[in-house]
Amino acid sequence: MTHPSLTPTLFKNGIWRAYVQAQTEPQIDVHYLGQILEDVQIAEAENGWELSVQVPPTAISDGVHCFVIRDSQSTEKLGEFTIIAGTPAAEDLRAEVALLRAELDMLKRSFRRSQASSD
Repeated sequence: MTHPSLTPTLFKNGIWRAYVQAQTEPQIDVHYLGQILEDVQIAEAENGWELSVQVPPTAISDGVHCFVIRDSQSTEKLGEFTIIAGTPAAEDLRAEVALLRAELDMLKRSFRRSQASSD
């Protein structure tokens, strides 16, 4: 038996959608903050299934909110989606990217020095 595969398609008006490729109707749980969301729907689509997740209003707020999608029969993780919102989150991401760039530049300089000294 093949495992279902998940392909995100759209997030609009508080509803996250994905296409699930599976031979039979998948049994899917969406987890948020340790709870299973109740407002999850599966509808038959062409050659698969459409998954619709109503994002709780509390998750549409400042910060980082992660949702994990699992096959409830096998407990296999099919995918996830994350909502990041607010000014602090944007500043945190920019700072993190700047830090990563600085560390990469430092590693490049160190690597070039080590290569130059070995010649």
